[in-house]
Amino acid sequence: MTERPLSCFYGNPHLRIPTEPGNRIRVFPASDNSASVLPFFCGCDGLHIRASTRMHRYGSTVLCFGTRAHPRIVGFVRRLPMTLPLVTADERARLLAHGAALAAGQRLDPLPVVRLFTPDAHVTWLLVSLDPADGDTAYGLIDLGIGLPSLGTVKLSDLAGIVGPRKLPVRRDRYFQAAHLLSEYVRLAQENGAITD
Repeated sequence: MTERPLSCFYGNPHLRIPTEPGNRIRVFPASDNSASVLPFFCGCDGLHIRASTRMHRYGSTVLCFGTRAHPRIVGFVRRLPMTLPLVTADERARLLAHGAALAAGQRLDPLPVVRLFTPDAHVTWLLVSLDPADGDTAYGLIDLGIGLPSLGTVKLSDLAGIVGPRKLPVRRDRYFQAAHLLSEYVRLAQENGAITD
């Protein structure tokens, strides 16, 4: 397969990613006139790649890597949807603290920590704790959009793989601030048949 350099709008519209054998980013033309990339970041801690969303002949690169090495990433260079983590580090710490208290037998009626929802369906999760045993099983008020909100558990790893009818993933409400204790949210939700706040 013939290799072509990838045009990268990072401060210089004429900048090209070389395709010599020693280069760590390999670019190949794809049949849909975009490009596929096979970056190999072995031991490249601290490497950051920021790419423009400006459209170009070979598509737009939207790859961004943090401070850890990525052994191998394979995909097509094109505009990708930006997603946020289901819980932030601060929210996870608070959820785990509530989970540890519950595991120790304490009775809690905390403020919900995070609100998750499906943008293209009427499903909402108000989470108050994470099981410290696995750091994945969350507990809270669950509204599946069928008029029967109830307390229950759900795994964050499962939620991360859920998409709605329009293929939109579960999202975190970045602006959520709990206005009631969990018990009050439960009462209002059962009274209205849905989480209303």
